[in-house]
Amino acid sequence: MDTVFFILSKVFWFVVRPDALCLLALILVLLCLYRGKLLFARRLLLATLLVILPVAILPLGPWLFQILEQRFPANPTLPEKIDGIIVLGGFVDAENSAYWQQLETTDSVERGIAFSALAQRYPQARIVMTGGTGSLLDQDSREADFIPAMLEVLQVDSKRLLLERESRNTYENAVNSKQLVQPQPGENWILVTSAFHMPRAVGVFCKQGWPVIGWPVDHAWSPASNRLDFNFSLGFVLLNNATHEWLGLLAYYVSGKSSSLLPSGCSV
Repeated sequence: MDTVFFILSKVFWFVVRPDALCLLALILVLLCLYRGKLLFARRLLLATLLVILPVAILPLGPWLFQILEQRFPANPTLPEKIDGIIVLGGFVDAENSAYWQQLETTDSVERGIAFSALAQRYPQARIVMTGGTGSLLDQDSREADFIPAMLEVLQVDSKRLLLERESRNTYENAVNSKQLVQPQPGENWILVTSAFHMPRAVGVFCKQGWPVIGWPVDHAWSPASNRLDFNFSLGFVLLNNATHEWLGLLAYYVSGKSSSLLPSGCSV
């Protein structure tokens, strides 16, 4: 069932992502022109432009990110005793790393940096990295395989590291990691991931009965993001990412994988 959910989520997103919908609309406009349906083609083209222009000018993506990223404070106060630190994958480009045989990171590399800093801050804590592959086409390149080398560069003893390399999404991150480390009641675990992703991640961990302390990094929003600009490509990138996360929140809540629609912590 988890595999079905994984495949359906990938296919669904491929169809409904905002830039894909706009491209599909333009293709329909072209087909209508060829078939002589000029009135419908003009109306559809106008509707598409009315969508594209706000995306290029208004900070729609940052506005959506802001709601998510304000759910958990940055640099939260931590208890004296930390039993473990877990970081979610998404900061290593596994396919490129496998091809070039060296570490290749993504725009979310702050996850790995923060994880390393916290591991040095709490040398007695257990440290866990969870991340297999989220690709439908390449199931061989696993993100976790490239983490030990990264930690050594950042002066963290990779012998402390527990790797979970089978997960394909956030839900499996939580389920597989819990099976791996068997956290005990009363333990304090820090969860590191991107700020916009933290609500969904915490919601999944809470649903698994594993209360965690969110340590959000890799913020996509700041007050400067609210400025009007004309950046068509960046506007769609940010809107795609924000839409993906909001749809993920909805899907996880409806399917019972998250504790609430927009989590801000565990109630246990």
